[in-house]
Amino acid sequence: MKGLILSGGAGTRLRPITHTSAKQLVPVANKPVLFYGLEALVSAGITDIGIVVGDTHAEIEAAVGDGSRWGARVTYIPQQAPLGLAHAVLIAESYLGDEPFVMYLGDNLLRDGIVPFVERFSESAPDALILLQRVPNPEAYGVAEVFDGTVKRLVEKPAQPKSDLALVGVYLFTAAVFDSVKAITPSARGELEITDAIQHMVDRGLRVEPHIVEGWWKDTGKLEDMLEANRLILSTIEHDVQGEVIETHLEGPVVVGPRTVLRRCTVRGPVIIGDDCTLTDAFIGPYTAISHDVTIEHAEVEHSIVLDHSSIRHLNARMTDSLIGKNVMIGRSDARPVAYRFMVGDSSQIGVL
Repeated sequence: MKGLILSGGAGTRLRPITHTSAKQLVPVANKPVLFYGLEALVSAGITDIGIVVGDTHAEIEAAVGDGSRWGARVTYIPQQAPLGLAHAVLIAESYLGDEPFVMYLGDNLLRDGIVPFVERFSESAPDALILLQRVPNPEAYGVAEVFDGTVKRLVEKPAQPKSDLALVGVYLFTAAVFDSVKAITPSARGELEITDAIQHMVDRGLRVEPHIVEGWWKDTGKLEDMLEANRLILSTIEHDVQGEVIETHLEGPVVVGPRTVLRRCTVRGPVIIGDDCTLTDAFIGPYTAISHDVTIEHAEVEHSIVLDHSSIRHLNARMTDSLIGKNVMIGRSDARPVAYRFMVGDSSQIGVL
């Protein structure tokens, strides 16, 4: 069995972060989202992995390399434009060949991995196995209608959903899917929809099995989902302090990386702080992930993600529910006259007290 990870999307819902970084490489608990998918595939015994890449291919290839650090063999499959999930399957046919495969969306996270689903697929031998989860807003997802344990109908982002079972971003297929992705036509949004391809398989009389996921699943394409995924993963960390802690109070599970120095801080876990950081007279609240070479002084940060080489200084209020990109500077200025001074990229959001 092979793996196919889709990493060609533009990440428009996470701009401005994704103007300069692939959305699949934005870190959750200080690890790129894409790496969780790679780990899930390898844990299921899948080591031949194709990664579909688009405009951010250079960055993804630099981060993942040949896959050897995970014990995998990675092949990159270029997609000229994001023309849909079924299109990604279509262009990967020569790589996948006749082997069954797992398709994993590169910005998705599954708490419990995919081992049980791969085992069920191997034992039951359906033509496709789709993972589903009940959601409060099914109109935002591909939706499956299931009767008596059988998939009857699939619709992409229906205006009036007849089911609350959303397609999770993991699919298992045999080579039978290729005839279906070749048979469908682009949707109204100009994409080859995987829901249409699976529906075509159902209409052909092929066996498409559903499996309802009980553990949490997150599509990290939006800020609130990224922060929620960060919270869920941080809830599983164990206390590990490798840096220097001076006159600092730590509560709960806290991870501090090498060469990081904390002076006169309060850190209330779960929190992860990367390498080479300097935190002085700061409060770091629960569910915060601070990447590498970050400086925080006289500031309070909670339920946020702060990326590499950024600095946060002298804030009058607590920063919360935020995603701060790389090389960002946030803080008060002593310049006169007193005024707000911003240099802000496209699609940014700023809240001012």
